[in-house]
Amino acid sequence: MTEPTDAAPEPAPDADGPRRARERERSGGTVLGELRAVDGALYAAVAATSTPTLDRALRRLSRAADHSKISFGVAGVLALGGARARRAALAGLGAAAVASASANLLAKRLVRRARPDREAARVTVGRLVPMPTSASFPSGHTASAVAFATAVGVVLPATAVPLGALAGAVGYARVHTGVHYPGDVAAGAVLGIASAAAALAAAAAAPVPGVRSVYAAAGTPPSAARGVKRRG
Repeated sequence: MTEPTDAAPEPAPDADGPRRARERERSGGTVLGELRAVDGALYAAVAATSTPTLDRALRRLSRAADHSKISFGVAGVLALGGARARRAALAGLGAAAVASASANLLAKRLVRRARPDREAARVTVGRLVPMPTSASFPSGHTASAVAFATAVGVVLPATAVPLGALAGAVGYARVHTGVHYPGDVAAGAVLGIASAAAALAAAAAAPVPGVRSVYAAAGTPPSAARGVKRRG
């Protein structure tokens, strides 16, 4: 006869365990994973598309945007165009500075996304620019270019379309040359718009009349401008 035992019976396997795990993945981590997959697919599609005519121009544009050289050049030209154009240049450079600091000193350090693998994506050699050592997210080049274009366009509306197109081209060039994912560029554009808004708002509250006039040129109502002056 078999002797009785006091061992507790093993619990029955949870048949719903795998299903619950899949549900947790669908509702949580996979949303971000799927967005990254789409981002990677778009990056791969750009890399796989042959554009020999555009490669050199976009490579040069990407290099020209290093350290906001394009924005400084445009600002220099605007500085020759009268008081309002000079105010627009000042607003644009201030916005670009805010965007650059926000992207490089804050966002990149928080997210720490790795740069794309250009070799795996087989990015054409003719497109290549030096791969930055900083994190990939967000695109600092795009953030600064969009911030500059937005702020200048608010103060000097006639420049909004051409500068916006130039900023968009800079953003695309960063994907085309293989140093950023499209999602990095999209995030940089959003950050650039927010930075321009912050810079213009800061100018409105500045106690220095010359700085305050930058925001006034952007269309601040006279009553608001007088209110700012009284508070200053």
